[in-house]
Amino acid sequence: MQTLSERDQAVIWHPFTQMQTAPLPISITRGEGAVLYDEAGNQYIDAISSWWVNLHGHAHPYIAERVSAQLRTLEHVIFAGFTHQPAVELAERLLPILPNHQAKVFYSDNGSTAVEVALKMAFQYWHNIGQPRTKVIALDDAYHGDTFGAMAVGGRSAFTAPFTPFLFEVDYIPAPVPGREEEALAKLEALLDDNVAAFIFEPLVQGAGGMVMYQPEILNKLMQLARSAGALLIADEVMTGFGRTGRLFASHHLTEQPDLMCLSKGLTGGTMALGVTTCAQAIYDAFLSDDKFKTLFHGHSFTANPLACTAALASLDLTLSDETQRNIQRIASRHEHFTQVLQRYGCVRNIRQQGTILAFDLATSGQTSYFNNIRDIAYNFLLERSVLMRPLGNVLYILPPYCMTDEQLTYVYAQIEDLLKTL
Repeated sequence: MQTLSERDQAVIWHPFTQMQTAPLPISITRGEGAVLYDEAGNQYIDAISSWWVNLHGHAHPYIAERVSAQLRTLEHVIFAGFTHQPAVELAERLLPILPNHQAKVFYSDNGSTAVEVALKMAFQYWHNIGQPRTKVIALDDAYHGDTFGAMAVGGRSAFTAPFTPFLFEVDYIPAPVPGREEEALAKLEALLDDNVAAFIFEPLVQGAGGMVMYQPEILNKLMQLARSAGALLIADEVMTGFGRTGRLFASHHLTEQPDLMCLSKGLTGGTMALGVTTCAQAIYDAFLSDDKFKTLFHGHSFTANPLACTAALASLDLTLSDETQRNIQRIASRHEHFTQVLQRYGCVRNIRQQGTILAFDLATSGQTSYFNNIRDIAYNFLLERSVLMRPLGNVLYILPPYCMTDEQLTYVYAQIEDLLKTL
């Protein structure tokens, strides 16, 4: 009899995977808390929250109960001309905890589409007020998703190379990491003109770009500069939202505030797909008109799906609880202590931390990129020791669910140390 992994290989095409050379996928049959179980009964500590989405642990009973009850009430309804309780309640609860500038919620399906919506809002805002602007400024090595608009504002790389002829032109500035702040400011100032529609950024942490981290003070300056030229500010908090940076949103570290925000990943606690784009009142007002051509012509079949909205409401209950807030600070504190341990190893470079996100580079003589072979060495070493991590090339990072225990964290740290001793 074929295993589930063998059956998978016969019919499925996996993301970010070279299917000709990849090993059989691991078949996961269930999850509980920070642990995943495969069909052979092996356990894996999920140290990356299953691509950064899982906040509270797998198969959380509270979220499951809420979604189950909603499933027996209303599973879905068209969201053009109709509404429902979970969508309204989620918007009512989200807006007060977001930066003050946010006034309206637009629902979509995932992080990439949340960015698409923000870009379309920004471009059409200028079109609707009769002052069309066509340029976007982004950060080098940014990642905002894999749909075409999101790819266009991401960094150009091997991932986007086949599609470059189809992407709209974007201007880039260096990520304002320590030592490059003035360079980033100067480049932004040189690029700004009255044709810049928006400046888009991942606040404080560029995730897929290698967990690149920079300080709130320089982002405040960049945002002030962009706003002085009239550009709209888009904060992509798909990864940084819901406590990852130590505060509820990365934008809460800032004095300047975005005009648009993109949310997903942890929005539902990792239970199911949902995206949100929020915007300032002035942006929304630019679409109000007797002229139907000023409508935002964007939507998805599953916009504001009641089950996903219910999962988000349940996740929000857990996120805002005292227990979760204590866990966020506990994990951040444990990470901070482990950074001191990492400093003992000569093969470790550029240790960095922001809240519950800890990252560092593995010294290598080869290509320091996503395609560095050390990635596979580290991934397999840790997986064999029951720790799921997914290095970004030579960048190793820990981004755990908030329910991860001290014992589990200690085990993860110990396996990382064992890895470092072999390098």
